[in-house]
Amino acid sequence: MNNLAQGVEGSSPLLNISIFAAFVVITLVIVLRASRNTRTASDYYAAGRAFSGPQNGIAISGDYLSAASFLGIVGAIAVYGYDGFLYSIGFLVAWLVALLLVAELLRNTGKYTMGDVLAFRMRQRPVRAAAATSTLAVSFFYLLAQMAGAGVLVSLLLGITSGTGQAVVIAIVGVIMIVYVLVGGMKGTTWVQIIKAALLISGAAAMTLWVFGMFGFDLSAVMQAAVDRAGETGEKLLNPGAKYGKSETSKLDFISLGLALVLGTAGLPHVLMRFYTVPTAKEARRSVVWAIWLIGLFYLFTLVLGYGAGAIVGPEAIKSAPGSSNSAAPLLAQALGGPVLLGFIAAVAFATILAVVAGLTITASASFAHDIYANVIKKGQVEDKAAEVRVARITAVVIGAVAIVGGILARNQNVAFLVALAFAVAASANLPTILYSLFWKRFNTSGALWSIYGGLAATVVLIVFSPAVSGGDEAMLTGTDFHWFPLQNPGLVSIPLSFFFGWLGTVLSREHNEDKYAEMEVRSLTGAGAEKATVH
Repeated sequence: MNNLAQGVEGSSPLLNISIFAAFVVITLVIVLRASRNTRTASDYYAAGRAFSGPQNGIAISGDYLSAASFLGIVGAIAVYGYDGFLYSIGFLVAWLVALLLVAELLRNTGKYTMGDVLAFRMRQRPVRAAAATSTLAVSFFYLLAQMAGAGVLVSLLLGITSGTGQAVVIAIVGVIMIVYVLVGGMKGTTWVQIIKAALLISGAAAMTLWVFGMFGFDLSAVMQAAVDRAGETGEKLLNPGAKYGKSETSKLDFISLGLALVLGTAGLPHVLMRFYTVPTAKEARRSVVWAIWLIGLFYLFTLVLGYGAGAIVGPEAIKSAPGSSNSAAPLLAQALGGPVLLGFIAAVAFATILAVVAGLTITASASFAHDIYANVIKKGQVEDKAAEVRVARITAVVIGAVAIVGGILARNQNVAFLVALAFAVAASANLPTILYSLFWKRFNTSGALWSIYGGLAATVVLIVFSPAVSGGDEAMLTGTDFHWFPLQNPGLVSIPLSFFFGWLGTVLSREHNEDKYAEMEVRSLTGAGAEKATVH
């Protein structure tokens, strides 16, 4: 990534930093105002369950649309065309799984974390420990990806060339994020995500209309211009196979990646936790519907922006620019609106990282404080609820510090690899356990532990010995080759393995808790006994 050091030519780092600083100041004021009502554990973890479905839907879209998806997908479409847009399809379809199978049932049966749902009908301490381990693993890898992405953006948009300079900016991003979480809790974090989502979607909409206007509001004309600009390879932009059709293994790899994306979303802890910030299960369902519309709209924008970047900037200019395909959206912004629009897009990209990292941090800290501290260490006997929130805040600082150090160390690593790992772990360790717990009467503690730990171990082992880590030109470790697993993403193998482990662990155990399942089924479907909103 040394080639990122030059920065985007024509960019104004001072303008970019000024716009970003304005965003930080405004959101910090909002976070401070929101923190006035953060008194109880429900306030800190779930914002008092006081957000409406539409508000939470906007926040979910802010949590989900990371900088990697904004810069990465636009770049992938600009360079690979059809195959790049398949990322958008995978990310969007994933929300149907969350809507139909998870959102409402999870809101009815849980309180703050995934561990609440699993512990409802199983032995509390081992299951909560496993759920917290899985949550921390997914959050850590996702945090690394976002912090490493911050390093890429620093080089790309601010022209900071030295490793020390990148490390300083990553640390600044981390410190601001820790302040959001410490001061505002879930309420402050949610408002940051709402503002960021509005900025990102409105910025993408303005650029989309601008590109459309240049081609007479005709999508076919935009796509044809991209094909013409690409020259001899142009026709490949309209057909599948430009990225994933080179061999049978690459086709399998795409299926594996798609499976991890589609099933991983419904197992991402920071997405699951958002369902607890609304007063009822009906509002949880509404929030997912809002999220689907907003995220779907954004991904339609990426289609126009991707082909528009290919037509206006050109694939060769994009590939040779600092950051390669990641520079497509900033280069298009510069071509359309000069340094001012580029500065706005740069600030939005940074805001995106801040919002996603804050959401991940509060999820990881809540899981440790609520599942490990309150229910495993203290065995559910926490007399002072403020102590649990205090532990969550201390955990947030520790996680933030680890994320800063990890982000500095991972700033030269493959960001896509880290994101894929987070999705694969979520799909393999979390989703099978949640679905079994909600829908299989025979499922028990042993099955949950086998599914979580087995899925987690299988995913990590397969990725360590995959071409993503060694043996390829784009591998994390170049110059060495110890891979024996052929696929870059393990989803195709690890997800079925996790379902199998869950089944095997259940049938080998004599534990039966069908009575508890009946109670959980009634609660999940009707909401009887679900956690209510806090009234201030």
